[in-house]
Amino acid sequence: MVHVYNCHPFSSQQIVQVEQEPGLVCCGGGALFVVASGGCKVVEAYSVEEEGCPLICRFATMGAVRSIKHSKIGDYLVTTEEKNNATYLRAYTNWRYQAEEKARVGVRLLGHLLRGASLRSGVQTEIIEIPLSECPVAVACCPISGDLLVACEKTLVLFTLRNHTSSSAENVSILDFERSFLLHIPKFKPKQVALCSGYVAVQAEAEVLVLKLEATPENKTPEESSSSSDTPKGLCRHREDPLEEQADFLFIPRHLELLGDRAKDCGITVSIEKTGLEDRGQYTLSYVLFRRLTPDFFQGCSVEETQLHSLQLRPLFTSSLSPGKQSVSEEEPACIFCFFSLPTTGYLYSLRGGVELLSTYHYPDKVLEAMLTDYLLHVITKSALQSFTVHCAAVAARMEDPYIDTTMKACPPSNLEVCALRSQVFIGLRSLSGFGRHVILLSTTDSDTPEEAERTRQRRSRKWALSSPKEPSKVGHGWNLYVVDTVTPLALHQEMVEYSQRYAETTQAHSLCHLLGEAHILLRAALLQRGAEQQSSEGDAAEAQQTDPQEQKNHRELDEALTQNCAQLGDCFSSDRSSQDCHLALPYYRMSALSVTDIIARNRLLPSGPRSYGAGFLFYLKHYLLEEAEQILSQETADEIVDIFSQSEPSQLVSVCVSPSMVNIDPARTLQILQHLEDTMGVSVTLTITMATMTLRLDDLAQYTQLMGRHAEMALVYGFIEEPRLLVHAGGGGPPIAVRPSALTQQLVKSQPGLLVAAMVGLHENNKIMLEQADHIFKVCLGCEECLLVDFWEAILMASSQEAIIQELLFRLASVYVARLTNWDTQPGSLRSASRRRPLRNAEDLINSCSHYGALVPWLTVLNPPYTASSHNQEALHKLQSLLCGPSLSVDSVAPLLEHLSHDTEWGFSLHLLCATRRGHYESSIEKLLDRCPQAIIAFANHHLQDKNMVFWWRKLLPELCDRTRASSDNSILLAALKETLVVVSTEMTPAEFLELIPDDGTASYFLPHLLACSLRQLPT
Repeated sequence: MVHVYNCHPFSSQQIVQVEQEPGLVCCGGGALFVVASGGCKVVEAYSVEEEGCPLICRFATMGAVRSIKHSKIGDYLVTTEEKNNATYLRAYTNWRYQAEEKARVGVRLLGHLLRGASLRSGVQTEIIEIPLSECPVAVACCPISGDLLVACEKTLVLFTLRNHTSSSAENVSILDFERSFLLHIPKFKPKQVALCSGYVAVQAEAEVLVLKLEATPENKTPEESSSSSDTPKGLCRHREDPLEEQADFLFIPRHLELLGDRAKDCGITVSIEKTGLEDRGQYTLSYVLFRRLTPDFFQGCSVEETQLHSLQLRPLFTSSLSPGKQSVSEEEPACIFCFFSLPTTGYLYSLRGGVELLSTYHYPDKVLEAMLTDYLLHVITKSALQSFTVHCAAVAARMEDPYIDTTMKACPPSNLEVCALRSQVFIGLRSLSGFGRHVILLSTTDSDTPEEAERTRQRRSRKWALSSPKEPSKVGHGWNLYVVDTVTPLALHQEMVEYSQRYAETTQAHSLCHLLGEAHILLRAALLQRGAEQQSSEGDAAEAQQTDPQEQKNHRELDEALTQNCAQLGDCFSSDRSSQDCHLALPYYRMSALSVTDIIARNRLLPSGPRSYGAGFLFYLKHYLLEEAEQILSQETADEIVDIFSQSEPSQLVSVCVSPSMVNIDPARTLQILQHLEDTMGVSVTLTITMATMTLRLDDLAQYTQLMGRHAEMALVYGFIEEPRLLVHAGGGGPPIAVRPSALTQQLVKSQPGLLVAAMVGLHENNKIMLEQADHIFKVCLGCEECLLVDFWEAILMASSQEAIIQELLFRLASVYVARLTNWDTQPGSLRSASRRRPLRNAEDLINSCSHYGALVPWLTVLNPPYTASSHNQEALHKLQSLLCGPSLSVDSVAPLLEHLSHDTEWGFSLHLLCATRRGHYESSIEKLLDRCPQAIIAFANHHLQDKNMVFWWRKLLPELCDRTRASSDNSILLAALKETLVVVSTEMTPAEFLELIPDDGTASYFLPHLLACSLRQLPT
């Protein structure tokens, strides 16, 4: 469907004063090239960028010109010329040199640089003969590289543009071409071709084929490249159809559209023949798009109505450059679009980022030619110039900005229905070309038949042919050459906005949004062009552009227009009563730079308007309040938001009231509204907590306590999980850790610390808060006090199943326990008293409820009696010992912490001994324990020297006890330990083995009872 709007895309027109009837016209490089009809051999160049289009120069050609093209890169002209019944292909370089009335012209063959004047004494116009083995049918120039593509009857020839620099003092640059390769396409008769950044488009009478050429490494042959991909590159098989060989039948192939990799199934043979001498790389070929159009005779279509024309490949740059690129001229375009047209329908495809049909243009009359630009599609019929909108900028914007189509930014879709703008009447239009915002038209007035006049009359009577501009003035002949200027994108956008207002007071909301969307895409195209121009400008030129007041004013007006357009689109979607597109109000309002107060004012209900708020407006408000904006709303605005939701969505009041932006809300008034909500909708945990928050703002602690006492602690925890902002507010705009506690959190620290810890654990385990954020909340609430934070870490350790979190918490807790043991006596009195707050869980609780805390080994109670330290130190010691006794704490990770602990104290010695034992250092541990606390040695041995470690009883412990007993004067403890050891040894060894262990100087009567027990154990029963 094509929408029709009476907007004016053209600002002015002027007639080019040419003396003879133009036969061929082309445009480029700011110049209009005209070749007179009747086989003229002279090309005239006129400046389209100056008032009156003055003549730049004229120069002669070597034959009658049959076609002419201009290349932006290299600023050269390429012509097909006829002379003596033969067709030639020639390129004209340095043609502007003729404007200086210099008659010197050089003629040379392709690849043969002149050794004469052009190299010795500067620039001269040169005509380059380009030999071909077949007659050229069509030519195309690449707008990115300046390469030349020539279509012959069955072959496409690519010529690479070369730039040679002479060795003369003037350092003259000379253009030349190198024949790079040939594409053989048998049974496909090209009518038009296009070339852009490696993409090749070929058009036959009713078929269009788009190919992609890519360079490959030198050591990889085309056959190898072809075998490495499913897409055929190089030669592919052609499926012969026997019907084509039967002259008695009219074979009409079916309509076909193949996109991307499917285009390889089109059945058209394409092969590469490399001919370049300097370019030693290889090329691979892939199929991109194939479209075959056939007449629908049942709908009254004729074969003539399926004659394709106006094939184009158009690049579009963005402001982003790839790594290593210095300017847009070196950069590959972000998007490439392919356009071709039937007399009644035009098709626009996007080729990069997935092949896609963007738009289909249905014309009101038979179109002769069409021209695609970044902003508009211009078409001509016999009697009118018409413009249609294009959506290429919507595709490019999505490639440039990853935030589009999110809640942050938006852009109208690229497949938006196109619209036709006002038609401009001309008489007898024949050809169309353009440069920048200039559209060049050639008209003749002596060839209209009565049938064509009748069709023109019928077309004017149609509903959407809205314009009837004045006919062009005659200059005394039956032809005219016009230069029509299009208005600036900013001016056309403004007219579209003004035109859209007629729909604002009607029920045609779709037309309003559609036209504003078209205006938005128009501004996007202007912004993309501005960004590309800024990137291509270098050095002083860039600085001059930035400091030019007029340029700065234009940029500012363009940016302001975009923000205003976003505000208007936000209004469209905010008033949407449906849920299909209402979410777009959020990104468009964000792009408008309007404050929430301004947006509320734009959506305020009027007495004569609707009685309810739009779904898009409510969607915007919910997201604004949900996403923790830094802006603090005034009391008036905050209270109005409460009224909006109490009227439209009462169930969202809790989420609204707990938003940090609503801190200035009237608590008494809000409490009344919440109480009314509770009366109508029933009691809920989150609603109760929100009401308690309001009572805190009113300093009514009694009512706060009564409200919080309504629900059990676990129910309150679930309430906090459902609405985390009751406890935590985001900092806004900062790093993820930038959070702050709510007033309720501060109160829970004082009155219900256990509930706060449980709630924060619930938030963490439900991915509502990160560990670092929770730490930050506790540190802000508690200041220098760490007890509640440690309680939180211990609680998280009990609940978490994430190994990384577990190891992090184990290390943190071990560090805290060590710090408490080492720094207790050096802390100031205030901190020491604050840290004496009773922890939520003692060591016994953790051992019984957390698998990461292990039961204390028996010998620790012998080594560290409970009375040896204060209660706080004792608790920290027991928790650290329990961690070392547990299965999870890595000894190697905490070893650096324990190095600072003194061995002099019993508790410090016990921790070092635990670490040594965990590492398997049993021999040294036995020695240290016998040195410091021999009464604990048997408890140590009974716990650790079992199973595979049993050998340490007689290899290490027994010899040590014997030696130490003999050397000690007071050996009662050692003797008791020796007796216990002998009991264990005698039950594990044979009499012979036991005798070997008895010291040579030992007393036999002492060891005899144990030897007897050993012998009795060995007697047979």
